[in-house]
Amino acid sequence: MRADLHGIGVIFDMDGVLVDSFEPHRRSWQLLGQEIGRTVSDDQFAATFGRRSREIIEILFGPGRGEEEIRRLDDRKEELYRGLIRDCVPLMPGVEGALRTLRAAGARLAVGSSGPRENVAIVVEALAEVCRFDAVVCGVDVTRGKPDPQVFQIAAARLGLPPSACVVAEDAPVGLEAAHRAGMSTIALRDARNSAPLRADAVLETLEALSPELVRGLVRRLG
Repeated sequence: MRADLHGIGVIFDMDGVLVDSFEPHRRSWQLLGQEIGRTVSDDQFAATFGRRSREIIEILFGPGRGEEEIRRLDDRKEELYRGLIRDCVPLMPGVEGALRTLRAAGARLAVGSSGPRENVAIVVEALAEVCRFDAVVCGVDVTRGKPDPQVFQIAAARLGLPPSACVVAEDAPVGLEAAHRAGMSTIALRDARNSAPLRADAVLETLEALSPELVRGLVRRLG
């Protein structure tokens, strides 16, 4: 019998969990670099993946830029990124099946991302035929980036659930730390392109293995 997930929330990070954004993010940073006369290598980009845009700008293009210039570069980079994914959102393997199965089991579902609202909207719309998320948190909703737990705390509040009833699906160490600090169980999605250790309650190769039974077991253990 399938586990009953009523009263349980599953909060999904976006990049690397719902959408395979590594390549379009890499390409958009390199395109931005070309526009301002800077070269961004694959290794340089890989070392910044998962960080906030303003941090990446400083790492890739140097410190000392004013807020207005940082905002301009950030906006342009995200515009380039959306241009790359808009017509064909690269969903992660197993996403659609996992969302359908969790929804059928009664789980409440949320997106917890610090990414731009427009980026999150594209992905949410691409999944609209699969399910409608009960809560969506994006960059405009938070003032502190991961590993601060704020994004997941807001998501849980919007789901109307306590942190102990929520499980977070993440792919980045800073996101997993944020979820732990929020008092939530964690599921890490392993990325072969990132060798960083993943401290999580469960580690999956793909979302195809994200079952209601696993979610129920994690919440019961935390509780």
